[in-house]
Amino acid sequence: MSLMDQTRADEVIVTRWNAGSLSEQSDELAVEEPLEIRVRGQAISVTMRTPGHDAELAAGFLLTEGLIHQAADVLRIEPCDRNEAGNLLNVILAPEISVDFAKLTRHVFAASSCGLCGKATIDAIRANFPRVTSNVVIDAQTIAHMPQIMRQTQETFARTGGLHAAAIFDESGKLLVLREDVGRHNAVDKVLGWALMNEKLPLNNHVLLVSGRSSFEIMQKSLAAALPIVAAVSAPSSLAVEFANESGQTLIGFLREGRMNVYTNVQRIRFSVEPK
Repeated sequence: MSLMDQTRADEVIVTRWNAGSLSEQSDELAVEEPLEIRVRGQAISVTMRTPGHDAELAAGFLLTEGLIHQAADVLRIEPCDRNEAGNLLNVILAPEISVDFAKLTRHVFAASSCGLCGKATIDAIRANFPRVTSNVVIDAQTIAHMPQIMRQTQETFARTGGLHAAAIFDESGKLLVLREDVGRHNAVDKVLGWALMNEKLPLNNHVLLVSGRSSFEIMQKSLAAALPIVAAVSAPSSLAVEFANESGQTLIGFLREGRMNVYTNVQRIRFSVEPK
């Protein structure tokens, strides 16, 4: 694993007060730095992210923006030699790939915690990706165990307490990939970029789990990978529920401590008891 594939954390000295005791101790912080993504010499995104798995982040961003659809669309992703900080990536697409820069739905600058990020109309985004038609059914207990598996795998969060996570599980509950980032949408881009680069798409029998809330943007990104089930340990937004319902996705919220709320398309979850 190269340094570019490690989620970075910086060490600092903090003054810690605890029950009347004062001390100076080392602490680790989640790193937040800008990453500029360029395609054919044009900047298409500048996002604040946690360095690590940057190539996956770029690939996932292009996938969810509808610019690419498969691994063969990308010849290579490389850092700019003139950018010593390592915060600029050039994505070299196959020559036959047509790029309509006007279709980009995100403003060029995006904060790590942004939600809608200058999206164009919701109808235009829905038109980019087909409705999910997966018939996968997963046991509720299998899904209920996923947050614990994710939490145990969040190495950088365990040291910093300051990162979101996104993870992809298969229908048996096996964790395939987990990525961390200060931005929840960046973490999702990273796992979807991993899936694209490893030729795992479409993910039509899988579950995307996110550590925070589920937003419209996360649902839109998951739809680009044909994910039928999206789960979050916190609440969904009203627009996320609306989008999931219209896109044929199963949306789960408050997935923690052995419980969950299923907001849409409950037929994909197998319960051992009937709902009251």
